[in-house]
Amino acid sequence: MSLGDRQGGLLILTGVLGLAATSLLLNPAQALADNQRLNNGVFVNIRTAQKQNGCQADPRIDGRLVEAARVHTLDVLNHREVNGDIGSDGSTAQQRAERLGFAGRVSETLAINPALAISGIEILNRWWYDPLSRATMQDCRNTAIGVWSENSLDRTVVVAVYGEPAPS
Repeated sequence: MSLGDRQGGLLILTGVLGLAATSLLLNPAQALADNQRLNNGVFVNIRTAQKQNGCQADPRIDGRLVEAARVHTLDVLNHREVNGDIGSDGSTAQQRAERLGFAGRVSETLAINPALAISGIEILNRWWYDPLSRATMQDCRNTAIGVWSENSLDRTVVVAVYGEPAPS
């Protein structure tokens, strides 16, 4: 391959990458990935943490808590001043879950990463080595779980909502 061929190939590659970057900047929705695999992985890590703690019951995904996690994830992603469990409207995880019809005690863990993505290992490391988050993950009473994550070009937010269903 001659030098001219390599330079031409480099020019084409540069143009293709430039078009792709421009497309993502003009249409950021294309940059958003389907986070289902990440969300499922976080759920599996929570289940594993509970099993390591001796929990007998298998936690289950609860759609109401998934929606509560989604609502708070989007709130945190879109309101930079929100960086904890309290929403921009002053709501708590308990209040968000109750609004969606979940009866029982609720708690939450949250991870914010100042980048486009976060891995399940990074999330687990943050929550595992934080005593309060670890206690929440390993609480055997938390048999209903909801996980959601969202990304922007400079921020990823992951929320897990844990519930102890009220006795029926």
